[in-house]
Amino acid sequence: MSGTEQLGILGLGAALIALVATLADRRRVRRTNLDAAGFMPWTPIFFGSLMIACVALGLALRAWFAG
Repeated sequence: MSGTEQLGILGLGAALIALVATLADRRRVRRTNLDAAGFMPWTPIFFGSLMIACVALGLALRAWFAG
C-alpha cells in the first residue's frame, strides 16, 4: 500500500470520527435530562479529527494529482 493510499485511508477515518463526534455532540446538546451530560469532550474530538482529515486528505490529493 502506497503512502498516498495510507493518507487517504487516514483522512477518511478521521472524517468518519468527526461525523460521529458531531452527531454525539448534537445528541448531548438536545438531551431531555439535563443532569445526564456525559463525560466525552465531543467538540475537541470533532475539531481534532477534522484537522487531521483535512491535512491528510489534502496531502493525499496533492500526491495523487502529482502522479
